[in-house]
Amino acid sequence: MTDTSLQLGHATAQPQSPEEATLDRVPNPHQDTDYVARFTCPEFTSLCPVTGQPDFALLVIDYVPGPWLVESKSLKLYLHSFRNHGAFHEDCTVAIGKRLNELLEPRFLRIGGYWYPRGGIPIDVFWQTGEMPKNLWLPDQGVAPYRARG
Repeated sequence: MTDTSLQLGHATAQPQSPEEATLDRVPNPHQDTDYVARFTCPEFTSLCPVTGQPDFALLVIDYVPGPWLVESKSLKLYLHSFRNHGAFHEDCTVAIGKRLNELLEPRFLRIGGYWYPRGGIPIDVFWQTGEMPKNLWLPDQGVAPYRARG
């Protein structure tokens, strides 16, 4: 049975900003077990707050759940809400990490924002909270460093 307070299973309008977006959480059925959950968003977009031009990134979010899991439809809608949001790369990446941390109370969370070059310079932003449990394997985020031709 689906919780009717969640966006899951219902037609949901695309939020127009991260502040307007709702992130849903559900109870973690394996609170007694450490494990890693990974979300990858290969087509993240936001707007440059100075020029209004689109910025593109690949986001990788890894977390070791505590009492809560993020509901994936709400996460998708939240991440898409940045499409019309003007903010610098660092702000977008860290704000997403902090909001997920506050909502989920994870044992560990890290986000890697791998931003495509703007003005000839790629910007990668990394943020984490908590300590990775020693008994877990955490694979590399699998994103090659940016390399120009040559």
